[in-house]
Amino acid sequence: MKTIEQREELHKRIWQIANDVRGAVDGWDFKQYVLGALFYRFISENFAEFMEGGEDFRYAEVSDDAITDEIKEEAIKTKGFFIYPSELFENVVKDCDNNENLNTDLARIFSNIENSAVGYPSEEKIKGLFADFDTTSNKLGATVKEKNKRLCAVLKGIAEINFGDKKHEIDLFGDAYEFLISNYAANAGKSGGEFFTPQYVSKLIAKLAAFNLKSVNKVYDPACGSGSLLLRARKEIEDIEEGFFGQEINHTTYNLARMNMFLHNINYDKFNIALGDTLTNPAFKDERPFDVIVSNPPYSIKWIGKDDPTLINDERFAPAGVLAPKSKADFAFIMHSLNYLSPKGRAAIVTFPGIFYRGGAEKKIREYLVENNYIETIIALAPNLFFGTSIAVNILVLSKHKTNTNIQFIDASKLYKQQTNTNILTDEHIDKILKVFESKEEIKYFSKNASIEEIKENDYNLSVNSYVEIEDTREKIDIKKLNQEIKETVKKIDFLRSEIDKIIEKMRAENKKWIY
Repeated sequence: MKTIEQREELHKRIWQIANDVRGAVDGWDFKQYVLGALFYRFISENFAEFMEGGEDFRYAEVSDDAITDEIKEEAIKTKGFFIYPSELFENVVKDCDNNENLNTDLARIFSNIENSAVGYPSEEKIKGLFADFDTTSNKLGATVKEKNKRLCAVLKGIAEINFGDKKHEIDLFGDAYEFLISNYAANAGKSGGEFFTPQYVSKLIAKLAAFNLKSVNKVYDPACGSGSLLLRARKEIEDIEEGFFGQEINHTTYNLARMNMFLHNINYDKFNIALGDTLTNPAFKDERPFDVIVSNPPYSIKWIGKDDPTLINDERFAPAGVLAPKSKADFAFIMHSLNYLSPKGRAAIVTFPGIFYRGGAEKKIREYLVENNYIETIIALAPNLFFGTSIAVNILVLSKHKTNTNIQFIDASKLYKQQTNTNILTDEHIDKILKVFESKEEIKYFSKNASIEEIKENDYNLSVNSYVEIEDTREKIDIKKLNQEIKETVKKIDFLRSEIDKIIEKMRAENKKWIY
C-alpha cells in the first residue's frame, strides 16, 4: 500500500510542477522540458551511482580535474556516455537561482553528454537525446532572465520530488514519465493519443504477444511511439536475450522512446530505436525474426502504396499479391509485422475495425491471411479506451504456429470501467480475455471459433460481430399476455363508458335544462 500511496503522491507532485511552471507555454510542448529534466536527473543519479561503485564517496563532490581520460573511456564503454561531476543535475540545480547563464550552461552540458559518446558503439543511442530540450527557445520567455527563471523552476521542482526507497526508484521514475505523457496526451487530443498506448491496453497486448513465452530472442514494435509497449513486454517476459527494437517516424517521439529506455534502466546495448518510415524504409531487416511483436500503429493513415511500383515486389507485401490502399496503410503494417515474426512467436496489433470488413485490396489481404492460417484471434474492445479518440478498436493476434485452422473471435466490448475522461480495462477484464484466449472456449455472446469454411462462406469478413452473437438486452415481452391485458383494459373502458352514458341520461331526465 505504501508504494501505491507513494506513486499517487508522485503523480500529484509532477502534475503540480507542470502546471506551476508552464506559464504561457502550451502544455503539450512544455512537457518536453519537464520530461527532459526528469531524464537529466535520472541519468545523473544513475551515472553517479555507477561511478561510486558502492564505495564510500560522493561522485558529485569530486573535482572535474580528477577525471582521467582512462576513467572517462571505461565509463563510456560501459554506460554509453559520460557526465563530469560539475555537470550532474544536483550540482546544476543547487545554484540555478543565481546562475545568469543557466540556459546556455544547460545547452553546453547536454551537448557534452551527447558528444561523449561520439566514436563509441553507443553514439547513435545517445545522439540528439536532448534535442527537444531547447533551453534557448522563446517558448520559455522573451528574455534570458525569463528563460532562466522557468528552467530553474522546472529543475527545482524535479529536484524536490522524493522518489522513495532505492528499490522502487527506477519504477517510480518510469511511472512518473508515463503519468506525465498520459495526462498531456489526454489534454492534447489526437496529437497525443496517436503515440501513447494506455498502460492497461499495453498490458493486454503484451500478455497476448508473450503468452506462455518465458524466454524470447527479442521484442519489436514497428511503430513504437514513446516505447510503452516495448517496456510493458519487458514486465511480462522473464528472459529477453537480445533486447528491444523499435522504429518511429516522429523525431520528438523517437527521442522520447530512447529516453524511456534509459528511464527504465535499459542499457544502451540492450535497445535499438530507429528513426524513419517503417513502411518505406524499414530498419532491422538483419535482426529478423522477432519472437514477440507488439504494436499500436496509426489508424488508416495515407502511404505511397501502389504509387511506388517497387513495393509490390517487397518481400513483406508481395505474398498477398496486393498492397494496402494508399488511403489506408493498416494492412501494410500488419504484413510488415508478419514478415518480421518468428515461427515460435506472436504479434499483437491494435487495429481499426474497418479493415476487417471493407472490400477491395483489404479483402484480398484478409483472404491471404486466412488461407495461410496466420490469424489466431481477433478481439473487439470497448470504445473510448484511448486518449484522443472514442472509437472501439480491435486487437489482431498473428501466429505462425497454430495447432488448428480456426480463428477465434472475442467480443470484449462490454468489458470496461468508466472513468472521468476515458474508459479503462481492469485486471479482471484482462484476465477474462486471456483465460478465453488460452482455452479457446466458446462462450455465448463472448467468444466463438470460426472455421476457414465458415469464414469463406462469409466472404472473408472478419468482423467480430459477424461471428459472436450480440446479446439482446431489451426487455422481453410476452405477446399473449400483453394481448390479454389489452383485451381486459378495453373491457374496462367499455364498461366505464357505459356507466358514464347511464349517468348522463339520468341527469338529462332529472334536469331538462341540461346544457350540452
